[in-house]
Amino acid sequence: MSSFKEQFTPTKRFNTIALALMVVGLIAIVALYFSTHGSGIAEADKPKQDARFWASLLQNSVYFLLVVNASMFFICATTLAWGGWQISFRRVTEAISACVPIIGVLAAIILLAIAFGDNHTIYHWTDTHHVHDDPVLNHKKGFLNKGFFATVTILTVVLWSVLGYKLRAMSRQLDNNPLPSVEAGKKYMWKNTVWAAIYIIVFSLTIMSSIPWLWLMSIDAHWYSTMYSWYTFASTFVAGMALIALFVIYLKNKGYLELTNTEHLHDLGKFMFAFSIFWTYLWYSQFMLIWYANIPEETIYFKPRATGLYSGIFWFMFIINFIAPLLILMSRDSKRNYTIIAVVAVLIIFGHWLDFYQMVFPAISPDKVPMILYDFGVALGFVGIIMFVTGRVLSKHALIPKNHPFIKESVIHHT
Repeated sequence: MSSFKEQFTPTKRFNTIALALMVVGLIAIVALYFSTHGSGIAEADKPKQDARFWASLLQNSVYFLLVVNASMFFICATTLAWGGWQISFRRVTEAISACVPIIGVLAAIILLAIAFGDNHTIYHWTDTHHVHDDPVLNHKKGFLNKGFFATVTILTVVLWSVLGYKLRAMSRQLDNNPLPSVEAGKKYMWKNTVWAAIYIIVFSLTIMSSIPWLWLMSIDAHWYSTMYSWYTFASTFVAGMALIALFVIYLKNKGYLELTNTEHLHDLGKFMFAFSIFWTYLWYSQFMLIWYANIPEETIYFKPRATGLYSGIFWFMFIINFIAPLLILMSRDSKRNYTIIAVVAVLIIFGHWLDFYQMVFPAISPDKVPMILYDFGVALGFVGIIMFVTGRVLSKHALIPKNHPFIKESVIHHT
């Protein structure tokens, strides 16, 4: 393995693009702020315009935080399964997950600023006077309150960051310290399994339950769905797999990841295909059954999205996230083609970004669809952060975990 490129060296173009995207994001945030806080805005419209600014930051920070966090979930899920096929590109998933503390801090600041601010347009339940006169919100105040929101938000970001750091550190400790025996390998894998299980428990209590309720579903506090958290998970996990595939393809095209081959790409393509179908199943179950039941307090969520001003985004998002992956990735050959996987991965990441857009903005701006170019500019800023941080982490550690007990299984992997 000594002849392999064991360390990534970011090119000047890579760093330039990452920095340029971050600059674009900053410009978009500044432009959005001045467009929503200008002197020509009527006094009555100022709360809505201010909420429109914060909603863009909320949508982008939460979406990209959950997408990069999906990498650590993937690591832990495959660790619990004692899977070895993914070890050849494990350092890619580790590097992406290293973005969690940075984007997590940004998201936490944004979320807490919204919750503790004077504008209650996004989170109606933060207005104590309104809650007192609203039977539904008053009933939920034990859960929807600033103290609980802040505690869970901070605790979640800290736990994701600390556990992710621990799992990455355990992986890197083998780079210069090979395991002396088979028994030592078993102990190492058991230790990894325990820490991965702890992370999965935290993940289940956050992403698969409470966090989507607090950060996203509480924007429409009078509505609820028992499938919302799973729906959010499916959306961000498939986007996370697409992000992993993009970095793997980029590194392969640059001559890195020699142990990663078409078989591994095929499996990443299968994940993208399968979870696009899974997301669609949850989308159908949440949307169609509620719509068919015609319960006013439930259908009110979908009315502006499916038939109102946001219907174009709603159905376009469905086409990108389901129809495109279904038709393009159905064949075996397409899942083994670098160009096709890269194109579909970009579509999936953008499509689920649109999904989060229509999850947030119909409640914030029901009478007018905001200029989406501002929000897309902010999204490019987060993409720049992910590129920059992932590239730096990849450049600091070996790309191939050659001393991992399962590396041989990954080398001989065949689908």
